[in-house]
Amino acid sequence: MKKSLLTILAFCILSFSACAQSSKPTGEKTMGTTINVTINGVTKTATLVDNVATKDLLELLSKGNIIVKTDDYGGFEKVGTFGTRLPTANSQIDTVPGDIVLYQGNSISFFYDNNSWSYTMLGKLDITDVKEIKTFLAAGKGKTDIILSLKN
Repeated sequence: MKKSLLTILAFCILSFSACAQSSKPTGEKTMGTTINVTINGVTKTATLVDNVATKDLLELLSKGNIIVKTDDYGGFEKVGTFGTRLPTANSQIDTVPGDIVLYQGNSISFFYDNNSWSYTMLGKLDITDVKEIKTFLAAGKGKTDIILSLKN
Protein backbone atom coordinates (compact mmCIF):
# COMPACT_ATOMS: atom_id res chain seq x y z
CA MET A 1 0.00 0.00 0.00
CA LYS A 2 2.76 2.41 1.02
CA LYS A 3 4.72 1.57 -2.15
CA SER A 4 1.62 2.19 -4.31
CA LEU A 5 1.06 5.59 -2.71
CA LEU A 6 4.70 6.53 -3.26
CA THR A 7 4.46 5.44 -6.89
CA ILE A 8 1.29 7.49 -7.40
CA LEU A 9 2.87 10.50 -5.68
CA ALA A 10 6.00 10.23 -7.86
CA PHE A 11 3.83 9.99 -10.98
CA CYS A 12 1.84 13.08 -9.95
CA ILE A 13 5.00 15.08 -9.29
CA LEU A 14 6.50 14.07 -12.63
CA SER A 15 3.23 14.84 -14.44
CA PHE A 16 3.00 18.25 -12.79
CA SER A 17 6.61 18.96 -13.71
CA ALA A 18 5.95 18.00 -17.35
CA CYS A 19 2.87 20.25 -17.46
CA ALA A 20 4.77 23.15 -15.97
CA GLN A 21 7.51 22.69 -18.53
CA SER A 22 5.05 22.49 -21.41
CA SER A 23 3.83 26.00 -20.56
CA LYS A 24 7.22 27.29 -21.63
CA PRO A 25 6.95 28.73 -25.15
CA THR A 26 9.43 26.35 -26.75
CA GLY A 27 12.83 24.92 -26.05
CA GLU A 28 14.41 27.85 -27.87
CA LYS A 29 17.18 29.77 -26.19
CA THR A 30 16.61 33.39 -25.43
CA MET A 31 18.88 35.67 -27.34
CA GLY A 32 19.16 37.95 -24.31
CA THR A 33 18.16 40.88 -26.50
CA THR A 34 15.27 42.96 -25.30
CA ILE A 35 13.07 45.31 -27.26
CA ASN A 36 10.54 47.92 -26.19
CA VAL A 37 6.83 47.29 -26.59
CA THR A 38 4.72 50.44 -26.22
CA ILE A 39 0.93 50.54 -25.90
CA ASN A 40 -1.05 53.69 -25.09
CA GLY A 41 2.11 55.50 -23.99
CA VAL A 42 3.22 52.74 -21.61
CA THR A 43 6.47 50.94 -22.45
CA LYS A 44 7.46 47.47 -21.27
CA THR A 45 10.27 45.23 -22.48
CA ALA A 46 10.21 41.85 -24.18
CA THR A 47 13.04 39.35 -24.38
CA LEU A 48 13.56 37.71 -27.77
CA VAL A 49 14.39 34.09 -28.50
CA ASP A 50 17.30 33.27 -30.77
CA ASN A 51 16.09 32.36 -34.26
CA VAL A 52 16.18 33.63 -37.83
CA ALA A 53 12.85 35.48 -37.47
CA THR A 54 14.05 37.53 -34.49
CA LYS A 55 17.30 38.36 -36.24
CA ASP A 56 15.33 39.72 -39.20
CA LEU A 57 12.98 41.54 -36.81
CA LEU A 58 15.96 43.24 -35.15
CA GLU A 59 17.28 44.25 -38.57
CA LEU A 60 13.90 45.86 -39.37
CA LEU A 61 13.86 47.63 -36.00
CA SER A 62 17.36 49.00 -36.64
CA LYS A 63 15.74 51.02 -39.46
CA GLY A 64 13.02 52.41 -37.20
CA ASN A 65 10.04 51.62 -35.03
CA ILE A 66 7.36 49.23 -36.21
CA ILE A 67 3.73 50.06 -35.51
CA VAL A 68 1.46 47.02 -35.51
CA LYS A 69 -2.26 47.73 -35.73
CA THR A 70 -3.72 44.90 -33.67
CA ASP A 71 -7.13 43.67 -32.70
CA ASP A 72 -8.35 41.03 -30.28
CA TYR A 73 -8.81 37.57 -31.69
CA GLY A 74 -10.39 34.55 -30.04
CA GLY A 75 -10.36 36.09 -26.58
CA PHE A 76 -6.69 35.16 -26.09
CA GLU A 77 -4.49 37.42 -28.24
CA LYS A 78 -3.86 40.74 -29.92
CA VAL A 79 -2.85 40.11 -33.52
CA GLY A 80 -1.88 42.32 -36.45
CA THR A 81 0.22 42.37 -39.60
CA PHE A 82 3.35 44.42 -39.91
CA GLY A 83 3.66 44.87 -43.65
CA THR A 84 6.51 42.48 -44.37
CA ARG A 85 7.31 38.80 -44.10
CA LEU A 86 9.75 37.26 -41.70
CA PRO A 87 11.20 33.76 -42.08
CA THR A 88 9.26 31.11 -40.20
CA ALA A 89 10.36 28.14 -38.14
CA ASN A 90 6.91 27.00 -37.09
CA SER A 91 6.33 24.39 -34.43
CA GLN A 92 3.40 23.41 -32.26
CA ILE A 93 3.42 25.82 -29.32
CA ASP A 94 1.28 25.97 -26.20
CA THR A 95 1.26 29.72 -25.65
CA VAL A 96 0.91 31.40 -22.28
CA PRO A 97 0.14 35.02 -21.43
CA GLY A 98 3.04 37.25 -22.45
CA ASP A 99 4.21 35.13 -25.39
CA ILE A 100 4.91 36.92 -28.66
CA VAL A 101 4.78 34.84 -31.83
CA LEU A 102 4.96 35.14 -35.58
CA TYR A 103 1.90 33.80 -37.38
CA GLN A 104 1.94 32.95 -41.10
CA GLY A 105 5.16 34.91 -41.55
CA ASN A 106 3.53 38.35 -41.62
CA SER A 107 1.43 38.66 -38.45
CA ILE A 108 2.53 39.10 -34.90
CA SER A 109 0.47 37.91 -31.94
CA PHE A 110 0.72 39.06 -28.34
CA PHE A 111 -0.95 36.54 -26.02
CA TYR A 112 -2.96 37.44 -22.94
CA ASP A 113 -4.37 33.93 -22.52
CA ASN A 114 -3.45 30.38 -23.58
CA ASN A 115 -3.67 28.84 -27.03
CA SER A 116 -2.09 25.98 -28.92
CA TRP A 117 -1.12 26.31 -32.58
CA SER A 118 1.79 26.18 -34.99
CA TYR A 119 3.77 29.42 -34.62
CA THR A 120 7.29 30.78 -34.78
CA MET A 121 8.23 31.96 -31.31
CA LEU A 122 9.61 35.51 -31.19
CA GLY A 123 9.84 36.18 -27.48
CA LYS A 124 8.02 37.02 -24.29
CA LEU A 125 6.93 40.17 -22.52
CA ASP A 126 9.01 40.74 -19.41
CA ILE A 127 5.86 40.79 -17.27
CA THR A 128 4.95 37.82 -15.11
CA ASP A 129 1.58 38.84 -13.65
CA VAL A 130 -1.28 37.76 -15.96
CA LYS A 131 -3.54 40.61 -14.82
CA GLU A 132 -0.79 43.11 -15.65
CA ILE A 133 -0.27 41.48 -19.07
CA LYS A 134 -4.00 41.77 -19.83
CA THR A 135 -4.09 45.40 -18.72
CA PHE A 136 -0.96 46.29 -20.70
CA LEU A 137 -2.25 44.59 -23.89
CA ALA A 138 -5.69 46.21 -23.46
CA ALA A 139 -7.15 42.71 -23.62
CA GLY A 140 -10.68 42.65 -24.99
CA LYS A 141 -10.71 46.37 -25.76
CA GLY A 142 -10.49 46.07 -29.57
CA LYS A 143 -8.11 47.86 -31.90
CA THR A 144 -4.78 48.73 -30.33
CA ASP A 145 -1.57 50.13 -31.86
CA ILE A 146 1.50 48.35 -30.55
CA ILE A 147 4.85 50.02 -31.19
CA LEU A 148 7.99 47.86 -31.30
CA SER A 149 11.34 49.61 -30.92
CA LEU A 150 14.92 48.95 -29.99
CA LYS A 151 15.94 49.73 -26.44
CA ASN A 152 17.96 52.96 -26.15
